Amino acid sequence: MKKPLLILSLLFTFCFCSVSIAQDFQGKAHYMSKTTMDLDQWGGREMSPERKKQIQERMKSFLEKEYILTFNKSESIYKEDEKLEAPGGSGRGFGSFGSSFTGGPKYKNVKTKEVLQDQEFFGKQFLIKDDLKGLEWKMGTETKQIGNYTCFKATATKTVDQFDWRSMRRRGRGQDNKEKKESEVAKDSTKTNDDPMSEIEVPKTIEVVAWYTPQIPINQGPDDYWGLPGLILEVNADRTTILCTKIVMNPEEKEDIEKPEKGEEVTQAEYTEIITKKMQEMREMYGGRNRGGGRRN
Repeated sequence: MKKPLLILSLLFTFCFCSVSIAQDFQGKAHYMSKTTMDLDQWGGREMSPERKKQIQERMKSFLEKEYILTFNKSESIYKEDEKLEAPGGSGRGFGSFGSSFTGGPKYKNVKTKEVLQDQEFFGKQFLIKDDLKGLEWKMGTETKQIGNYTCFKATATKTVDQFDWRSMRRRGRGQDNKEKKESEVAKDSTKTNDDPMSEIEVPKTIEVVAWYTPQIPINQGPDDYWGLPGLILEVNADRTTILCTKIVMNPEEKEDIEKPEKGEEVTQAEYTEIITKKMQEMREMYGGRNRGGGRRN
């Protein structure tokens, strides 16, 4: 009689310890994010190969970034792994302008369905606070190996924010954009040929392919992505690929997953409205200068 009770007691102790460890566990996943950009689409056809190479090098630090996702069972924080640049490095020019559209640290809580993002826009700090929205994933049976992890494929259709620079295209540069071009030109008569923003468009939706591993059974992933029965190790979304390069489970020094707190608190819809108004001001200012220049000539 004593032996079965001893076994039961040991099993209970093992289960209790396992639950305690699971509740306290933490991990870090390192990701490389890379967005491709076709310079020919933006007037680069007339550039020399040397000039193209120079521009590509200058844009590299903006298009290729490294991030760290720190996570536990319910929370995560996704931050850029910033590195020091040499004086006069490639962080200037387009990169400094583009940083106004690039988010800061992003906090996700899959239990409370809360998302918070630190965001700077033209020198002003915002804190975007909203409900955590998921994608309708279609899970398949296809697998592939990423490092030591077996990953399964999942796909979804994602609605794209109109100011997501990663999916920006030059208007009319593709057969898929013909109908969209006609409808948007008719819709927005305020745009002029002198307006650089009138040359840009963003697709309403894009197809997303994600690879997740059940070997790390948490509902987390990089950037906006989550909602699968395992950590997402790779995402292919339009022209952007996010790939996990390193995973550290239960590091000796655990890091507090703190919510961003600085900045004026707004919802995503309110923040989009703020950007829209600012872009309209810039459009009118730019258009006014061109018209003024025309009169002087």
